[in-house]
Amino acid sequence: MKRFQQKRGFRNIVQSKPVLAFLGILLLFFAWSILGLTRKMELTRENRKMAEKNVAGLLEEKERLSTDIAKLETEQGVEESIREKFGLSKEGEGLIIVVEDKNAPTEPPKPQRGLFNFLKNLFK
Repeated sequence: MKRFQQKRGFRNIVQSKPVLAFLGILLLFFAWSILGLTRKMELTRENRKMAEKNVAGLLEEKERLSTDIAKLETEQGVEESIREKFGLSKEGEGLIIVVEDKNAPTEPPKPQRGLFNFLKNLFK
């Protein structure tokens, strides 16, 4: 009988209000920690996607630069690059400069249609 009472005494301690309140607070603490962890995981996913996009952009730039380097290794590519950067031309080549005419005639405004414009023009 004494043993039964000892077991019951332990059960009374575990089921007491202060112990249950402590366990409830501990449960809330763990739940809050799990929510924080899920937020951090979401941020990590977003950062990973941004990093993957950045890597893809860098790979494209690397490919473009590799083709530019391969192009500059040929004589024709070097000549083209110099022509683009410095505006040089070969002997016998001419230069054409296209200039827009600042005094170009403008189109006359289209006549406006509608009842209000008809009445306004009628009483002018």
